[in-house]
Amino acid sequence: MIDGRPTRAMVLAAGLGLRMRPITENLPKPLVSLAGRTLLDRVLDHLKAADVESVTINLHYLGHMIVNHLAARTNPRIEFSDETAQLLETGGGVAWALPSLGENPFYVVNADVAWEDGSQSALMRLMRFWQDKTMDALLLLHPVNEAMGYDGAGDYCRAGDGVLTRRGDDLKAPFVFTGVQLLHPRLFENAPVGPFSLTHLYDIAEGAGRLYGIVHDGAWNHIGTPAGLAEAEGWFRNFSIFDEETCGG
Repeated sequence: MIDGRPTRAMVLAAGLGLRMRPITENLPKPLVSLAGRTLLDRVLDHLKAADVESVTINLHYLGHMIVNHLAARTNPRIEFSDETAQLLETGGGVAWALPSLGENPFYVVNADVAWEDGSQSALMRLMRFWQDKTMDALLLLHPVNEAMGYDGAGDYCRAGDGVLTRRGDDLKAPFVFTGVQLLHPRLFENAPVGPFSLTHLYDIAEGAGRLYGIVHDGAWNHIGTPAGLAEAEGWFRNFSIFDEETCGG
């Protein structure tokens, strides 16, 4: 468990939203509305409920619209990381924003996911599971067969102690990464300069035995396409408790 709650977070909001067109032709994907509230505001509401004080949001496509939308929001405090000149991808975006994220573990959340908490706050569950001596990254996972708006083969297998193994050449894995995570700044030591994916750093942490995950026990939606958005609109508030699986299950 973290000695003190995480007070800082980053929301990844710089994507182009190409798969969400035509909705995103004149609207950044984080400002797409789900059940009357933008995806970005839903994420910020979760962070606020977890007592996060400062959130850094990266900007690229139609970033000025995100700035204008959040102008009146004071809780949590918002900072922007401008990637207008160059889109840095997930890993490069977080690495560029590290000076605003402090020296302690911080949350990173994709702006194109929507979730409901289960028995407890997912963010608080990440905080409580965190062990600083053994972890550099802690990912929130979701069972593939319970995931809405997702049609992939899964990302990770999970051992009983939470250690993760990426799917690799396996045909499928039982869990998909939700885009919600808790990271330590040391994960970015010796990180590449410029654009790169966070997956690169997950692989390094996995090789060192320092990549862990917990399984979400509420509803989770990947809002990647108009069809995925329609699915989430239709039954956003319906979910069932999963039976945890491991590799080979």
